[in-house]
Amino acid sequence: MRARRSVRPVHAVAGLLLAAALALTGCTGGAASSDSAGSNEAAKSQADSAAGPAAGDSGAEKADAPPKITASHIIRTASLTVQVKDVPKALDEARTTIENAGGYVGNETTTRDEKGNERTRVVLRVPVDSYADVLADLEGTGKLLDRTAKAQDVTDQVVDVESRIKTQRASVIRIRELMDQATKLSDVVTLEGELSARQADLESLLAQQASLKDRTSLATITLSLSETPVKKATAEDDDPGVADALTGGWDAFVTMLRWIVMAVAAVLPFAVGAALLVVLWLWLVRPRLARRPEPAPATSALGPLPTARQAPQPTREED
Repeated sequence: MRARRSVRPVHAVAGLLLAAALALTGCTGGAASSDSAGSNEAAKSQADSAAGPAAGDSGAEKADAPPKITASHIIRTASLTVQVKDVPKALDEARTTIENAGGYVGNETTTRDEKGNERTRVVLRVPVDSYADVLADLEGTGKLLDRTAKAQDVTDQVVDVESRIKTQRASVIRIRELMDQATKLSDVVTLEGELSARQADLESLLAQQASLKDRTSLATITLSLSETPVKKATAEDDDPGVADALTGGWDAFVTMLRWIVMAVAAVLPFAVGAALLVVLWLWLVRPRLARRPEPAPATSALGPLPTARQAPQPTREED
């Protein structure tokens, strides 16, 4: 009996100790899990805060940046006038620049003035991607006197031509299908006429498309090289004055005298011929006519014919 009474308190104390240990372990685990969860949330919030401003800044930059509008079909043309010391040498350099850029030389015209100075005008075709670089290189060949650059956007025209080509091709296909199904000769003849007309329209559109492609893919540069400065005519906007009026009047007077002299020179041969004819008449023909004898009276077989006598004129009686 005493042994059983001593065992029960020992089991009770052991149970209490085990429960306390379990409770302590649970609290420690809960605290550790809460600490780890809190640390994870803190790290996530830090990462969000670090990434947030960067993402926000990039979004703001994208929103603030203006949209880039690039026209894919632009016809670019330029005209340059450059004064150089040696025109053939500068022309060879321009050809080398164009060939290195993948372009080619078009029309070329070379002239010389009275002093032997050479002038050359050449048309260059260069890819659009190298247009700006080639233009800068050509400007550096000598002293730039004049420059003109133009850009024409033909994107709408290109899109319109492409759309019309698609429509025209579909129309040609439909006409051919109808020709395959036609049984009457009259229908075949009519469809052939329609097919010829639509194919002609299609070829015209294809030619327009090829022309637009050539002009938009290759820029045109007109280069003028001269060994002497080119004089450009400037229009005077000032109103004419007294000196201008006198100069204009004198020019008109000189012009009138010139025309009068030209008219006299044109009439002079005819006047000389007429004067010669008058002199011949007065000196040769007229004196001979005056020396001719008077004609003899008419006679017959019975003798001279009587001449008619004049009737006597009545005389006035004196008072």
